[in-house]
Amino acid sequence: MKEITYLKGDATVPQAKETKIIVHICNNIGGWGKGFVLAISKRWSEPEKSYREWHRNRAKNDFELGAIQVIQVADYIYVGNMIAQLGIKTRSKGVPIRYEAVKECLEKIAKEAQLLSASIHMPRIGCGLAGGKWEKIEPIIQKTLIQKELDVYVYDFE
Repeated sequence: MKEITYLKGDATVPQAKETKIIVHICNNIGGWGKGFVLAISKRWSEPEKSYREWHRNRAKNDFELGAIQVIQVADYIYVGNMIAQLGIKTRSKGVPIRYEAVKECLEKIAKEAQLLSASIHMPRIGCGLAGGKWEKIEPIIQKTLIQKELDVYVYDFE
């Protein structure tokens, strides 16, 4: 069985030859401006533009926890916006990350990756501003991506 490959580097510069999907966590309130999304926006404008439009038209689409959006940003590179964060602040109900939504998003990303014959690249999703714990995220990645024999790369930025 495959395993997660851990790399040092920038997840917006994926280290693989084939088609790649860079995934990250978004919130469900339309906020884009802190954390990993800044690195994405620095490199490509399309993911932010698509996310903001998706949020703006949410009454007519699937913009909610567990939803994904896959945007092509280069010939062999896609960005997967995954809504798995409830708001942006820690409240009485805990941290913003919603692990069930992470699972739902990654299940959908797995299908997209299979269709595109793509590898999946990410920072330690959900563990920054979303307040999640890698010990909870890693098993979700194992169940949703690794068990489907997908190549998964997790980047620790230096």
